Amino acid sequence: MEWLNSVWMKIEAAFITKDRWMLYLKGLGITMEVAIFAALIGIVIGTVAAFMKLSVTRKGKPSILAKIANIYIDVIRGTPSVLQLLIMWFVVMKNCHNGILVASLTFGINSGAYVAEIVRAGILAVDKGQTEAGRSLGLNQFQTMVYIVIPQAFKNVLPPLCNEFIVLIKETAIVGYVGMSDLTRVANQMTSTIYEAFTPLIGAAVIYFIIIKLLTILLGLLERRLRKSDNR
Repeated sequence: MEWLNSVWMKIEAAFITKDRWMLYLKGLGITMEVAIFAALIGIVIGTVAAFMKLSVTRKGKPSILAKIANIYIDVIRGTPSVLQLLIMWFVVMKNCHNGILVASLTFGINSGAYVAEIVRAGILAVDKGQTEAGRSLGLNQFQTMVYIVIPQAFKNVLPPLCNEFIVLIKETAIVGYVGMSDLTRVANQMTSTIYEAFTPLIGAAVIYFIIIKLLTILLGLLERRLRKSDNR
């Protein structure tokens, strides 16, 4: 009983006393806000980069746009996201004091490099015969891409995009480096407040796990639905 009382006192101090649970809730709100905005920015940037990378010249060689997209993807994927965040905060947008904006742009640009490869792979996974069929029906290249290729590629890229969003939620844990009070930073600050690290940090880990688990379950349901539609 003494052990249980001790555990409860730690939980109470970390989450209940002075309504400290609200701090975790606000931190989770910042985490989700940054992740959602970053995911939207990443999808836009990644889609554009994917089409740039797929572009070729009349001779069939990679175009200038393709080379630019390759450089962007290589640089972003080859550098740590925490360094990208620090560069964006202290160099590129040093006069901007909107942490949500800076973090969302940073993670959006970072995610865009990975989304670009997801979208590109999804488009290339569509059988070339679909493109040829569209052209034989009198559709131009743009119409074939919009009405035939992209709808089929969408099913291929949707699950990986959902996984990318899950990764983003976990990656936002580094925004504390620029002073933002996300869920991880709140838990870390609470360790100094109550002079005990285990309870607040494990509590934050449990919150992350629940959010990720729920999203994983939803992703599984989505994938099963997509497979059912393919079998019809």
